[in-house]
Amino acid sequence: MQTMNQDKTVGMMPMTLQEIAQAVRGRVLVGGTSADSPSDLSDETGKMATSVFSDSRQLREGSVFVAIPGERVDGHRFVPRIAQSGAVAAIVEHPVDEASVPQIVVEQSVKALGLLARHNIDRRRESGEPFTIVGITGSVGKTTTKDLLSSMLGRLGNTIAPVGSFNNEIGLPLTALKVNSGTRFFVAEMGASHIGEIAYLTSIAPPDISIALKVGVAHLGEFGSVENIAKAKSEIVQGLLPDGVAVLNANDPRVAAMTRFAPGKVLWFGLPADEGRTELFNNGQTLDMTAEDISVDALDHPTFTLHDRDEQVGVTLAISGEHNVMNALAAATVAHDLGLSLQDIAASLAAQRHISPHRMAMSTVHNSGVSFTLIDDSFNANPDSTRAGLRALGAWGANDTEKPYRVAVLGAMLELGSEEIALHRQIGEECANLGMDALIAVGGSEELAPLASALAEGASSVNAGQSASPSGDGMQVLLAEDAGKADEMITGLAERHPRMVVLLKGSHVSGLSALAERWEHESDDGVSASENDGEVLR
Repeated sequence: MQTMNQDKTVGMMPMTLQEIAQAVRGRVLVGGTSADSPSDLSDETGKMATSVFSDSRQLREGSVFVAIPGERVDGHRFVPRIAQSGAVAAIVEHPVDEASVPQIVVEQSVKALGLLARHNIDRRRESGEPFTIVGITGSVGKTTTKDLLSSMLGRLGNTIAPVGSFNNEIGLPLTALKVNSGTRFFVAEMGASHIGEIAYLTSIAPPDISIALKVGVAHLGEFGSVENIAKAKSEIVQGLLPDGVAVLNANDPRVAAMTRFAPGKVLWFGLPADEGRTELFNNGQTLDMTAEDISVDALDHPTFTLHDRDEQVGVTLAISGEHNVMNALAAATVAHDLGLSLQDIAASLAAQRHISPHRMAMSTVHNSGVSFTLIDDSFNANPDSTRAGLRALGAWGANDTEKPYRVAVLGAMLELGSEEIALHRQIGEECANLGMDALIAVGGSEELAPLASALAEGASSVNAGQSASPSGDGMQVLLAEDAGKADEMITGLAERHPRMVVLLKGSHVSGLSALAERWEHESDDGVSASENDGEVLR
C-alpha cells in the first residue's frame, strides 16, 4: 500500500480576516482605523488567509503572523516587515506602529491562537467528511508514538502531525492550523507540566481517540506527586468526544485506572501478563494488541510477534530500543482500529527509520580523527526515559564476541523537585549496575553541577564494589563541567577504544543535543551523520 503524503504547502481552512477576528474575539485595525463590520472592509481585509505562524521566518503568501511576547524576543517587533513575506495580517496584543498589514488586536495572543485553532478544527468537522483526531500523552514515548502512528495512518489518508514535540499551548494550535478540507487524520501530541494543561489542549482539538502511554516522574517538581501527574494525564481521556475511544497501557496501573473516565470503548495494549502484571488483567480483561517473543539484534533493533485478538504477524522495528515495542503497540492499536491491517502495520514499522531528531537516532560520528557509534537520545531526559536509554546502550553488541566499549554521557534531568538529587544518584547507580564501561556526567551551569555530581556519586558508589565491567576494564566515572569538556573526554576515550558506542541523554539545557548537531555538521566526511534527521513521513 502506498503512503499518502499530505502536501506540506497546504495550510488551514481558508478564512477572511473578519472571520478570524470573530473567532479570536479581536478587533481589526487597518492603518490605525477599526474595521468592525463587512462594510468597513477594504481590499486588504478582504484577502483570504491560508496559514498561521508564530515564527516570522516561516511566513509565506496568505499567512497570518501571531505576535507572541517571549522572555527573550517579542514577536511584535517583527510586525512592521512581515508584508515582505506575503503575510496578510498580524494577531497582536497591542497596535504596532508602521505595520503594513491589517492587525487583529486581542488581549492575549497565545489564547487567540488556541481559539483560532479550535475554529479551524470546527470548520473541518462541519464539512461532514471523515476526520479523526488522535490525542497522545504520557511521561515518555509521546513523540516516538506520534511518529510511528502518523506513518501508519499516512497509508490510510492525508495525515497531519507535529514535527518534533510541538505539544504545548503554542505548538499544538499551530499544528491544528495545518488541518484543512483534505486532512483525514490529525495526530495531536499533548504534553503537560501542570494540571489543566491537557484539558486545555483537548478543548482546542477534542480527540476521537486518546492514547495514554505511561505515568512517570517527568515534571515531578511541577506536579508535586506522581498522583498529580496521573491526574493530569487522565485529562486526555476525560477530553474525549462522546463515544470516543480510550487506548490504554494495561501494564501501567495508573494508566489502567483511567478506564473509569472513558466515555466509550476502551482498547488495551501491553505485554502479556506475567509475574507482577497479573493483577492488571482482572475481570477477564484481555489485550487488544500485544507482543511476544521479543528479542533485539546487535544494533538493538527489536523483533517480536505482534498479536491482535485474532491474528499475528512478525515485526522488526527499524528504530532501536526495546522500550519502543510499547510505543509500537500503542500506535498499532489505533491504526488497526482505524482499518490498517496487521501486515501493513508490520511493513510500516519495518520501514519507519525517520523519527523526530535526537530520539534514539543512531549514526557513526567521524570527528577529530576518531570515529564511534552514536545513540543520540538527547532531546530531553527524565528518570524513565534515561533508564530506557541505558538499557538500550547495555544491549548494544551484547552477544558479539568482541564487546563494544559503552559510554553513557548523561546530563541533568530537570523539574524533579525535592527528589532530584536522589533520583540522579539512582540513575548513576543503574548505569554502573548495567555494566557500562564509562559514565561522563555533564554539568553545564552552576545550577546543574550538583545534579551531575549526584550522577557520578551514584555510579561511583556501585563501582567501588565492582572490580571490572563486562569489557574487562574498571568502569570509568568522569565529571564534565559542560558539553564541550564532555566532547574532549569522548574523543580521548575513542582514541583508546576504536569500537566505542556513545549514548547522549540529558535535558536540553545540558547542551548535549547541540553537541550531537555539531558532530553531525562537523563530521570529517562532510556527510550528515544521522539517519533520523528528516521530517516524519506521513
